[in-house]
Amino acid sequence: MKMTKRAAIAALVAATLLSGCSAQGSETSAGGGNTTDRCADGTGAIGLIPKLGTDPYMVVVKESVEAAAQTAGNEVIYTSPSDASGAAQIPFVNQLVAQGVCAIAIAGSDPESTKEVLKAARDQGIKVLSWDSDIDPDARSVFVNQADSASLGDQMLVAMNDMLGAEGGEIAILSSTPTAVNQNAWIASIKEKIETDPAYSKLTLATVVYGQEKADENARQATALVQSYPNLKGIIVPAGIGLPAAANALEQTGDLGRIKLTGLAPASTIKKYIVSGEVRDVWWSVPDLGTLTYYAAVALMKGEITGAEGDKFSAGSLGEFTVGKNGEVLLGEGKIVTAENVDDFPF
Repeated sequence: MKMTKRAAIAALVAATLLSGCSAQGSETSAGGGNTTDRCADGTGAIGLIPKLGTDPYMVVVKESVEAAAQTAGNEVIYTSPSDASGAAQIPFVNQLVAQGVCAIAIAGSDPESTKEVLKAARDQGIKVLSWDSDIDPDARSVFVNQADSASLGDQMLVAMNDMLGAEGGEIAILSSTPTAVNQNAWIASIKEKIETDPAYSKLTLATVVYGQEKADENARQATALVQSYPNLKGIIVPAGIGLPAAANALEQTGDLGRIKLTGLAPASTIKKYIVSGEVRDVWWSVPDLGTLTYYAAVALMKGEITGAEGDKFSAGSLGEFTVGKNGEVLLGEGKIVTAENVDDFPF
C-alpha cells in the first residue's frame, strides 16, 4: 500500500506539472510573470500554505508576509486548507506549482504527507521552506521556527508548576493533532522534564489528548478530562485554537480556577483569564514570524542561503539571522505571559 500511495502522489504531481509551468520557466504565471530573473532576484511569487486557513494565528502570519512583500513587489498566494491535515495540504502544493511560484512556505500539519509533492516541486526549481511547524527535512531547505522547541515546552511546564505551587498535582496535555511536529516536540520535552527533573517531582502526567485544531473538539476534550480525572489540577494546551476553547469551556462548567491552564495562544484571545490568574500563556511576536518567513524565502530565491548551517541573511528591521543545525532559523525566545505583562502582546 505504501508504494501504491507514493506512486499515486507522483502521478498527480506529474500531471500538475504538465498542466502548468515551473517556477523557473513561466512567463505568464503568478506574480506578474515569474521568469527566471524574477525568481533569481527575489521578486517572484511566494506560495504560503498554513495548517488551517481560518486560524487567526495563520492569518496574522499571512498579513505580515504580505506587508513585507510590498516593498519588493512579490505576490503572495495564500492557500487555505479547511482541514488541518497533511493530506489536505497536498492539492494546494500542486496548485502553487502549476501557478509557477518561486517559493513555497508551508506550516506542516505532519512531516510525511507532503514530502513527495514538495520534493517534486524542488526538482522543478521551486524553493521550499517550512514555518511554525516543520516537515520532513528532505523536502525543504529551511525551517523558520518561532522559538527553540525544548524551551517552549520548558516554559509551559514552568508556568504550570508555578500556578500549582508546592503541592503540584495531576496534569494533562490537550494538543492539536497526533502528527503535529512542533506540538510533539514540546510534549516530549515536557514528559522528559516531569520524569527526570526534581523541580517537577510533584507533577504527574495523566494523559495526552487531541483537539484536532477545532474549537468545539477542544472544548469537549477539556470538559471530558475534568470528568475523567477527578484529581486533575491543570491542563497544558500547546495549540492556539485549543487554549481559548478550553478556557471558555471550563469557565462555563465552573471548573476554571480549580483547574489551571497554560499553553500557547494569542494573548489577546485569553487576556481576561490571564488577568484573573486562571491562565498563563507562552507567546511570541507572530507578525515577526511572518516577516522572518518572507525574508528567508527571498534569501533562498536569491541564492543567498541554501539551508546550510552557518548561512546568514538579512531580515530587514529584524536584523541578521544565521541558519542553524538541520536548516533551522530561530526567531527568538517565547515569553511567559502573565497579568503583569499581558499588555505587551497586542495579539
